[in-house]
Amino acid sequence: MTEDEKFMEYALREAMKAYEINEVPIGCVIVKDGQIIGRGYNQVESLKDATAHAEIIAIGVAAAKLENWRLDGATLYVTLEPCPMCAGAILNSRVSRIVYGSPDSRFGACGTRSDVITGNALERAVEVVGGVKADDCLGLLQQFFREMRARKGDSGQKVSVESCN
Repeated sequence: MTEDEKFMEYALREAMKAYEINEVPIGCVIVKDGQIIGRGYNQVESLKDATAHAEIIAIGVAAAKLENWRLDGATLYVTLEPCPMCAGAILNSRVSRIVYGSPDSRFGACGTRSDVITGNALERAVEVVGGVKADDCLGLLQQFFREMRARKGDSGQKVSVESCN
């Protein structure tokens, strides 16, 4: 198992926390010098806060732990490609590397739907690696939405398994 796969497993554990409270199962961990310094999972519904995405929460935890909002040298692992809001927060927090699981064809802002990261206005170089444990990450999202449709009696309304948060 590679280091990226190992830390994506931790992000998947965070996603399971979201799943268990009926949130879209997206999880995130932030790693610096081989240590997890921030963790987060979706809490949009629980907190009734549109900004309570896994990445935003993990960035806040990591900044508090370091007592510094600058996360230079850190890698952010997230189970679904970040949306534009999260990609902007990642840039602003100076994370050096993004590793995501499943691409998001609807809202992905790291190259799939749009690209907030490459050639950004802040002129920050951020490495992006996608597709790490993608099948596991997507599988969890698909299972969640399958169960959600079953609970709602499948009204025929289309629910995207790739929508961010």
